[in-house]
Amino acid sequence: MATRQDFIDYICEQIAGTGNIRYKKMFGEYMVYVNDKPVLLVCDNTVFVKMLSCVEDLMENSSKGFPYKGAKEHYILDIDDAVLAKDVTRILEKNTPLPKPKAKKKTGKVKSSKK
Repeated sequence: MATRQDFIDYICEQIAGTGNIRYKKMFGEYMVYVNDKPVLLVCDNTVFVKMLSCVEDLMENSSKGFPYKGAKEHYILDIDDAVLAKDVTRILEKNTPLPKPKAKKKTGKVKSSKK
């Protein structure tokens, strides 16, 4: 079951005020970015948080799960708790590096020579 658009909109509303929020759809699921940093993974209408020591105290009573087959275990964020969601998002944004820019692909164009 893919994540619904209205659910991703709700997540963005719940964490509003934590920075510049955007999301990217990937294979029917989403990554939520704050200030261009990937902080929340959304799969099957569930919000997953990477198990980092910086959020361990806030997430210690949270459920845990796997966002997709082959993934590491993540915390499951109670997105209905706006205070918790904002606190976790702010901490993750501070402790998550910006993604490294992807190398540009070479086009492989061949120069033609005029005679």
